[in-house]
Parts: sequence; C-alpha cells; structure tokens
Amino acid sequence: MSHRYLEITYRSGKPLAAYLYLPRRPGDESVRVESHGRGYLVDWTSDGRPIGIEMPSPSVVTLTGLNDVLADLRLGPLDPEEVSPLVAA
Repeated sequence: MSHRYLEITYRSGKPLAAYLYLPRRPGDESVRVESHGRGYLVDWTSDGRPIGIEMPSPSVVTLTGLNDVLADLRLGPLDPEEVSPLVAA
C-alpha cells in the first residue's frame, strides 16, 4: 500500500477506535507499539518504519494532535478532509 488511509470502527453509531494506515510494503507487520502523546499509539516494523497510528480513544483525537504525531515521524500532514469523519465523530 503506497498511500495512507483512515479506518474507523463504530459501535452503536459511536466511534470505538480509529487507525491511520501509513504507507507500507507487502508483508510488513507491527512488531512494536509505542505511545505517542495523548491518545496515539504508533505501530513499527522490525526495521524501524512506522506503519500505522492507532487511536483507541477517538473522542480525544484532533487534526492538530494527529498532525503533530505525523510531524514527529517526519511524515506530511493530513488535510482536514482526510480526517473529517473522525474529528466530526
């Protein structure tokens, strides 16, 4: 997968969790998870590449917070449209 995309899991119409898939290579697996700020967990491959950002508490996620995590990972920011379903939830 060469692009990133957001997946949101809902229960009873409310967001339960969210995950931002980052670009990855075929066969990449998460071998380590690190907390990254309030409400964000970063999944890493064995060779040290971030492949996803878990958001187990979607109610605390903000565009600024998520973009801060991406900046720390040296990745480009998200546009508001990319996370509008999550921030609106």
